[in-house]
Amino acid sequence: MNKIALSLLIGSIALLTGCWDMNEPERMLYVNGMGVDFKDGKYEIYMQIIDFANTAKNDQPTTDQPQAEIGFASGDTLDDAVNELYHTVDQKVFWGHFSFLVISEEVMKNVKFTPIVDSFIRYRETRYQIWVYTTQDPVEEVLLVRPVINKALTLSKLGDPENSFEQESFISPVNIRELLIGLDEPGHEAAIPLITIKENWSSSKESIKAPELSGVGVLTRGGFKGFISGDEARGMQWMTNETKRGEVTYKSDEGHFNTVIIENLKVKITPDVKHDVKFDVDVKLQASISNLTGSITIKEIKKKIEEEVAREIMATYHDAIDKDIDIYRFSERLYRKELETWKKHQENGRIHLTENSFGKLNVDVVKLNSDRKSFKESVKITK
Repeated sequence: MNKIALSLLIGSIALLTGCWDMNEPERMLYVNGMGVDFKDGKYEIYMQIIDFANTAKNDQPTTDQPQAEIGFASGDTLDDAVNELYHTVDQKVFWGHFSFLVISEEVMKNVKFTPIVDSFIRYRETRYQIWVYTTQDPVEEVLLVRPVINKALTLSKLGDPENSFEQESFISPVNIRELLIGLDEPGHEAAIPLITIKENWSSSKESIKAPELSGVGVLTRGGFKGFISGDEARGMQWMTNETKRGEVTYKSDEGHFNTVIIENLKVKITPDVKHDVKFDVDVKLQASISNLTGSITIKEIKKKIEEEVAREIMATYHDAIDKDIDIYRFSERLYRKELETWKKHQENGRIHLTENSFGKLNVDVVKLNSDRKSFKESVKITK
């Protein structure tokens, strides 16, 4: 009997040895976001370490203590900078919760982008689902922005962009996987969301800075093409089926401004290769209107929406052509549908686009909904 008990004891000890080298969660630091800059020939990195002990299960921080702190280091290479930062950390750094990467304008202009991505995804802890952004603002300032009403940093616009995208689909979020696909597929361009810091929120104690998706920065295999931002970027949301919800403001013939919500967008791009290569675009959408100023018919509302959406699509295209950017990925569309024609016209994986490469554009409001009982003003205002 004693021999049996001894055998069980030895066996249980052998099983427990597998846990001796286990990392204890409280003895690790967790990376939530990273920022990369490039100044005076050196890489500068900013590491956002998040405190999960200060993030409650209801997604609201439990104390007034900061949810995150930012570490800084520089080096001749990106790995050199990361290892320099390791010299000052107190615990082992865990990369498994790494959720977003912010790249400065200087990095976009002066550094090959692929090696930077490779530096972060070569470890088994990290994933290809890391969100990628670029900015013209100081990188550190972007990482220091906290969510409105101090929600958990894991639910910030940078770490969880898909949530707010459902409500307002201005710029599509991009992760590392999608970025690499864009650079690998014809015409080898990728649009990275542009983050701008705005100080347009406030509380009783302080003003609050918030990140705004204001446009895109466009990369190619060869380098940086430029930014498309502000009103010039608005057409992008009407040229993708990924758009969930957007808005259009138009001016009536009477001079009144009205805003409608755009939903259920369907886009079809068809290459026309009969003569010169052109791309015909058909956009079908539904719109909802909740407020009206002035007297206007349903037919007139549809016409105004179609004209404004078409104007924004073409404004974005013209701005992109000036910067030699294939913003609507026409090269890839030709590659998918007319491979032989693409082979004849392609150069380094893309075709040359001009102002005339955009063929027919048809925008059709297939359904107009109203949140109101009628399309008339509730109260007619007289002068």
